[in-house]
Amino acid sequence: MDRPSRQRITRGSGGGDASDAASDSAEGRVRPAAIVRAMAGSAKHDGKPARRVVSVNKKARHEFDVLDTYEAGLVLRGTEVKSLRAGRISLEEAWAKIEDGEAFLIGAHVDEYEHGNRENHQPARRRKLLLHRRQIKKLRSQATLRGLTLIPLDVYFNEKGIAKVTIAVCRGKKLHDKREAEKARSARREMRDLI
Repeated sequence: MDRPSRQRITRGSGGGDASDAASDSAEGRVRPAAIVRAMAGSAKHDGKPARRVVSVNKKARHEFDVLDTYEAGLVLRGTEVKSLRAGRISLEEAWAKIEDGEAFLIGAHVDEYEHGNRENHQPARRRKLLLHRRQIKKLRSQATLRGLTLIPLDVYFNEKGIAKVTIAVCRGKKLHDKREAEKARSARREMRDLI
């Protein structure tokens, strides 16, 4: 069996700028710095970091007016992370609560991991949210004084592979508000179809 010959990667005295990388690739060699830059560029699209959405709370925007949003980390067990990567989470009945200076996600159902053992997680347990102290104080004041609700909008993995949740400060919609929103949505749809 013939093995392909290895090309030797040499380092020039240029310091690894883009012109060196281009000349090396023209000669059939690829410099390590060029590989690193190419990999870093592929992780981002149009300057925005890649994010893989696991679950979206579709009812949240229908049932509530979203006033403000916060990004929070989640404290998870290993089997929960594996279930999240498989997309096995439901946010339909979930909400957030501030207790003793800490934020918790309550009512989110993460299915048990299929290949887990007796150390598998409980599907409906409370999960701690990771927020800055100032954010927690602001959320507590909005939730208690103004009578607003904290609802998770979506769960996703950021570009580093860390599970995050978007928490929204919401006000509940009345029935007539929902009807008005539906009328506006259908009017926009009709205008889009005419064009």
